[in-house]
Amino acid sequence: MNSTTRGVIYVSVWVVIWGTASSLVDWVLLNADLYETGSFGQAATFIGYGAAAAVLAVKLSQRFLLQTSDDDTSAD
Repeated sequence: MNSTTRGVIYVSVWVVIWGTASSLVDWVLLNADLYETGSFGQAATFIGYGAAAAVLAVKLSQRFLLQTSDDDTSAD
């Protein structure tokens, strides 16, 4: 798999992780009436989880995006 494809998949997976985690927390907070839809609290939840996901994605990127010896040989 070339590096561009691997990068696109990596970012896509992190977007899904961010969306799922923040939506679950948002659902819990909305059902607990801690804030309302469209409020600053809701925006802060998604922004905070987005920042956390971005930090984790960068920290873990070396593990998943490094070239391996199998990737050096390509079938053109």
